[in-house]
Amino acid sequence: MPTLPAAPAAADLTRLLTDARARTLQLFEDLTGERLLGPKLTIVNPPLWEIGHLGWFQERWCLRQRDGDALGASILDGADALYDSAAVAHDTRWGLPLPSIADTRGYIDAVLQRVVRRIEREDEPRLPYFVQLAALHEQMHCEAFTYTRQTLGYPRSPQVPHAAADSAGPLHGDVDVAGGTFLLGARRDDGFVFDNEKWAHEVTVAPFTIARAPVTNTAFAAFIDEGGYMRRELWSDDGWRWRESVQALAPVYWERRNGGWLQRRYDNIVPLADHAPVIHVNWFEADAWCRWAGRRLPTEAEWEFAAATVPGNAAVKRRYPWGDAAPRPQHANLYGAAAECVDVAACADGDSAWGCRQMIGNVWEWTADWFNPYPGFVRDPYQEYSEPWFGNHRALRGGCLATHPALIRNTWRNFYTPDRRDVFAGFRTCAR
Repeated sequence: MPTLPAAPAAADLTRLLTDARARTLQLFEDLTGERLLGPKLTIVNPPLWEIGHLGWFQERWCLRQRDGDALGASILDGADALYDSAAVAHDTRWGLPLPSIADTRGYIDAVLQRVVRRIEREDEPRLPYFVQLAALHEQMHCEAFTYTRQTLGYPRSPQVPHAAADSAGPLHGDVDVAGGTFLLGARRDDGFVFDNEKWAHEVTVAPFTIARAPVTNTAFAAFIDEGGYMRRELWSDDGWRWRESVQALAPVYWERRNGGWLQRRYDNIVPLADHAPVIHVNWFEADAWCRWAGRRLPTEAEWEFAAATVPGNAAVKRRYPWGDAAPRPQHANLYGAAAECVDVAACADGDSAWGCRQMIGNVWEWTADWFNPYPGFVRDPYQEYSEPWFGNHRALRGGCLATHPALIRNTWRNFYTPDRRDVFAGFRTCAR
């Protein structure tokens, strides 16, 4: 077992679970017929399977977990053979004998009710940890399924509330960061964190210069206009092989009409927002843009230093760029605070102490680093979360417009293979 942080109150634990489930149902509510399975792609799950998996995961960790590796029985016969993502090969999930949507809903509802009753009745010291794990796991799937709706060209979920995007304009320029020695990673008093954030350890960062805001659509379009996708010298060897394999000439959802750029958003073609951050670009594309612009991606340590520390005192480390207050829409575009990416000059109240804007929310930001463990890494009980992906995924930071606020903080690390363009990811850069 990991070191257990102070447990939230029972009512807060229940709220975490029910909030996650409400978003799940909002995202899946309008899916019927063939859309419950959808096409077989390596970057998505069949929605019907994904819903059942959420119930299975919650039941496995909050109801069935025993001492050691033992598991109690599921309330659904054959649940492990259907929904255990570590054991059920991805490409087989479309052909499984999945229960109907009505029966699947019945299963996940029954699991949730039993977990809530257990929270109310038992004083089991490990339960709060596993409840938080299950709730945050469900919120991660909600974010992933938001990507799925975009990938498959489904409409934006009609049930999920969204505000209008802010047209605040561009935000040019860099900030100079003095560097220094600070604690990279999560501290033991930070509450629930994932194993790849553990634990805070001293890292020395040399002085560097980082952009105040992420790269915009306009800035990325200039790279295309100068032949960036066709210039071999701008791409790494792996990046060029990827570009040739898919014949990429622009970000995946862009198309040029009448001399201008449009972008597919869910099932609509809309004008490209000039001053919004570029989104749906992979690590290879971000790296090539940096080479073209004479820039580079920040390391994870640089990113966290710029987001979390305070000039003149690197020992002070904030939970969020703006401080320790929970995220609000004026700080960050998270979880539908806006329907689309806001302009990079928006959310001024969320600036870091160094003057960097939107380090949390709007788009995930690729970093220069491979996703690797911190010194002394120890797997948490959910062993498949981090360890299998060390060394073969790239690290991203900061969350996006579909990220739940409870998931994100300055130390939170995301990770995807460098070819993934379905993710709500962009990037900011450092001067070379």
